[in-house]
Amino acid sequence: MFEDNVLELGERVREDFASPPSVPASHESGVTSGKQDVTARAPSPSESPVAKEPGSPGRPEAAQPQATGKGHKAGLLRRRPMVSAIGAMLLASALGSGYLYLDYARHFQSTDDAFIAARQSSLAPKVSGYLTAVPVTDNQHVNAGDVIARIDDRDYRTAHDQAEAQVAAAHASIENIDAQFDVQQAQIAANQAQVEQAQAALVFAEQQAARYEHLGQTGYGTVQNEQQYTSQLHQQQAALASAQATLKLAQRQVGALKAQRNSAVASLRQAEAQRDQAELNLSYTTVTAAQPGRVVNLTAAVGQFAQPGTSLTLFVPDQIWVTANFKEIQLDHMRPGDPATLAIDAYPERKIHSHVESVQPGSGTAFSLLPAQNATGNYVKIVQRVPVKLVMDDPPADVALGPGMSVVPTVRVDSTSSLVEKLRRHL
Repeated sequence: MFEDNVLELGERVREDFASPPSVPASHESGVTSGKQDVTARAPSPSESPVAKEPGSPGRPEAAQPQATGKGHKAGLLRRRPMVSAIGAMLLASALGSGYLYLDYARHFQSTDDAFIAARQSSLAPKVSGYLTAVPVTDNQHVNAGDVIARIDDRDYRTAHDQAEAQVAAAHASIENIDAQFDVQQAQIAANQAQVEQAQAALVFAEQQAARYEHLGQTGYGTVQNEQQYTSQLHQQQAALASAQATLKLAQRQVGALKAQRNSAVASLRQAEAQRDQAELNLSYTTVTAAQPGRVVNLTAAVGQFAQPGTSLTLFVPDQIWVTANFKEIQLDHMRPGDPATLAIDAYPERKIHSHVESVQPGSGTAFSLLPAQNATGNYVKIVQRVPVKLVMDDPPADVALGPGMSVVPTVRVDSTSSLVEKLRRHL
């Protein structure tokens, strides 16, 4: 009620200023400054806003400001049609742009919880010794096989030479046994000949003994001759048995030589193993890079005594990827092979193309050192994050990329064209 009265009073004041009141002639003659004095007519008691009631006949006058306001707006549209048209065009453009943006954005999923990852490792020697050379420096890029550090190899070279000598001695022992085996084969052949000789002599002795035994029985020979040739027969039989025993002994010696040779061969293999170990220890005195990468946090220095397993430097290989921790509600349409674009915080002007390599089968907390135990106490459900591995298709070679650098990946999860892309193709 009070607001209506105020509006009505303001409207009346505006009308009084719009149509100036009549001024008496006597007052007109008294004007010295050339300007007319304008006096506003005060409302009468019957027209006072306070005297108006909500249901009084004067209520239509209270609605006059609203009608005047609508007319004022209509007049504004008529007076400024260009401004109105521009405003309508801007509104339509804003609505259309918003729709196009939403249609384009639904084809992508992005996150700022992403970092470059790599399987960095620590390079350490396997043998001890004083460092004689460190031909690399911090953050230097090396190729596979490049030398990182060298250890004094004199002790290991001496051990290698000693192992080589043991291998040579084992070879000589085998050759000696082989020579003895050849000699033994000749001895066996000689014993075999003696056996054959003894057999031939035995045959003749048997014949002589039989002949003189027949002569002695018929009376044409003497008993002495019969006994003599009988004795010779027994001697030849004993000689044959002795020759056969000697042959068997020589044959048994072949088996012993074979056993000695097997032992010598085993000794050779042991010596060769010791030589190979000495060669490995000698090769361990040179610490090399197993793959291309960069030397990071180098602690090795010439003259330093290196212990086995003591870190000389950290090594970051060239093979890196991006681990993006997407929310689980973003993985509905994400599949391996989907294209992605990487924006690296360190190089914001670069856009690196990549693709989804794999999606971890589980959230990050499930594989942490202390996984969450939600089976006890109060439970508050929160959106989990799942690591997604992104591999770069064209990693830049002129800048340094390493683990821990922040990345903002954008994965295209819908391969269909958006309205913006369709418009670009037609324009």
